[in-house]
Amino acid sequence: MRPLLLALAAALTLSACGDGRTPLLVYSPHGKEMLRAYEEAFEAENPTVDVQWIDLGSQEVYDRIAGERANPQASVWWGAPQTLFMRAAADSLLQPFAPSWADAVPATARDADGLWYGTFLTPEGLLYNTSAVAEGEVPLDWDALLDPAWRDRILIRSPLESGTMRTIWGALILRQPTVEDGYRWLARLDQNTKGYAANPTQLYLRISRGEADLTLWNLPDTYLQAQDYPFGFHAPDSGTPVLVDAVGIPAGAPQPELARAFIEFVTTREALMRQAVDFHRIPARTDIAASDLPDWMGEGTFTPMDLDWDRLSAEEATWMQVWDEQIKGRGAEYLAEHPAD
Repeated sequence: MRPLLLALAAALTLSACGDGRTPLLVYSPHGKEMLRAYEEAFEAENPTVDVQWIDLGSQEVYDRIAGERANPQASVWWGAPQTLFMRAAADSLLQPFAPSWADAVPATARDADGLWYGTFLTPEGLLYNTSAVAEGEVPLDWDALLDPAWRDRILIRSPLESGTMRTIWGALILRQPTVEDGYRWLARLDQNTKGYAANPTQLYLRISRGEADLTLWNLPDTYLQAQDYPFGFHAPDSGTPVLVDAVGIPAGAPQPELARAFIEFVTTREALMRQAVDFHRIPARTDIAASDLPDWMGEGTFTPMDLDWDRLSAEEATWMQVWDEQIKGRGAEYLAEHPAD
């Protein structure tokens, strides 16, 4: 039912612009706070444009764009791990463009054919309830999550719809000697997991209410939600996945020129510095001085995990299918059926 409701919402959104303005539809997982801020800012400078956005999980955005291939609705895809943009590029779902700052991001943070470009660097780690977990009790590294002391104290955002969680799951598999060892690690984590939240809002509310004490999540959203909830963040000591959060234009986008203008608007140096302060986003561009950014973005805040992003992008769908069909809610059974050699 959810895809039908979202399709109806998109149709109503696109038809709602009866004041003569040109609609510009943006798909994004960046959250209503950031999306609303840039809707208002862009419209203030472009009064003939009506920015409309749909806030979705990264995987949900990819699925919508793929499903709308024959009749594209969105003009901008703003935000998702580079692994999803890599898949979209391979599936011919994106069109090339060249922002003015293209040369300011390293080759590892952009598509060689100009189909997507990195905007932010997003570390993944542990979000915990500071009212329930003292700082000295926070797990220092990933493997500590498997300790029986965390049984039923961990709540996980459902990975199927979330680019953040898919990246974390893929990284946790790749840090093991084999994929099978990675599956067993996730099965052990499943044994300690109290449940799986359908969306970030449920995740935040349930942890803030004390239904669980900890989750695996990203740094920017943790810091943003800490304004309202008792949340803290820890980057695991052995290393954390640092994904490249990217932006692109769907192939056949209805407003490609406006899309390029919007992307330029939200990626100026001034915009990125504001996003760093207000929304805790680490710019991917290398031409912004550290002195222009919050102190916590300096070196030493976290240790990036060395990952094969090409492999993660190529094999992620298979890994997720195995997890969903064999491991989720069945961790103990999976371990019994797949003992270590």
